[in-house]
Amino acid sequence: MKNSYIYWLAPAALLTWASCGKHQQKAGAPPPTPVSVAQAKVAEATYYDSYQGTVISINTVELRSQVPGFVTGIFFKEGDVVEKGKVLYEIDKRKYEAAYQQAQANVLSAQANLVKAQKDVDRYNMLLKNDAIARQTVDQAVAAYETNKSAVAVAKAGVASAATDLSYATIRAPFTGRIGISQVRLGTQVAAGTTLMNTISAEHPIGVDVVINEQDINRFYGFQKASTDTTFKLQLPDGTTYNKTGKVLAIDRGVSSGTGSIKVRIQFPNEDDVLKDGMSCVLQVLNGQSGNRVQIPNKAVTEQMGEFFVFVTRDTTVKDTAEDKSIKDRQDTLAKQVKVKLGPRVNTNIVVIDGIKAGDKVITDGFQRLRDGGKVTLGSGAPAQGAAPKK
Repeated sequence: MKNSYIYWLAPAALLTWASCGKHQQKAGAPPPTPVSVAQAKVAEATYYDSYQGTVISINTVELRSQVPGFVTGIFFKEGDVVEKGKVLYEIDKRKYEAAYQQAQANVLSAQANLVKAQKDVDRYNMLLKNDAIARQTVDQAVAAYETNKSAVAVAKAGVASAATDLSYATIRAPFTGRIGISQVRLGTQVAAGTTLMNTISAEHPIGVDVVINEQDINRFYGFQKASTDTTFKLQLPDGTTYNKTGKVLAIDRGVSSGTGSIKVRIQFPNEDDVLKDGMSCVLQVLNGQSGNRVQIPNKAVTEQMGEFFVFVTRDTTVKDTAEDKSIKDRQDTLAKQVKVKLGPRVNTNIVVIDGIKAGDKVITDGFQRLRDGGKVTLGSGAPAQGAAPKK
């Protein structure tokens, strides 16, 4: 009798526990999470790819003396723009002037000897007609004449060489450009071809060098053939945008085998001398995918392990299983996590390349407490921004 009572009590207790657990589970279901949403919209998206660049003078020359000597004159103000042909430095000329004068005297001497040799040839030829002189003597006179003729040519070449050295003692600006701080002072001894005296750079127009991947080569070749005023923009170190537009000046001859990259030079006007040689900057290149693109608020995006996700809302109909047919089916709003492929940011929005379509409602606030498939209640969400202003 005792055992029968135990067997009857065990199933009853099990049923009671299951019923209580089910009731507790139903009573303990979490309430819907309040969220704010925004609608994905198609808007104008003009955006640029950024490349780190360096301002490069298209024409830069290091000034070095071609003759040795002491600096005896400096005729410019450091940092000024100097015109082509302006005298910049002077090397002690005395030795070179003396060498030039000596070369001129050598020419006069060689010419005098040539005149004498010519007269000897004329005289000996006259005597030869009268058989008054040996033929050998005439031949020797002709040879002496040719030797003196060559001596005149050598002397004239010496004059040209001495004149060149004398001209090298005066260093002039090879082109119009801005000259830097002098590396030598009055009295400094300079060596031929080795002592750096100064650097001069042409500043208008000026170039910006960037390094691109080999995958972008065809893109920039296309820009070289045709580009617009909006193709290239330049961001200066202080964050401002340069007010002049550029164009492709040159693409390097080959790709670096070590890095798979190639150098491209973009030319910009620089009448106001804003861009300085060696300045760092950011070259912004118009992206070919600019146009009408799906955009959502950037704050709706979350990152997980290098991938990007957003929560979108989905309305679902839940069938009621109650026996009372007067109870209607209810509508639930669920949060669905979606993986997205993103484009660039446009102000407070971000371009979505894949994963979201126009009209989808994305959750912008409250998604931190959500799980995929969780219930939500909609609050007042800020609508997605309109068309971004063109840069």
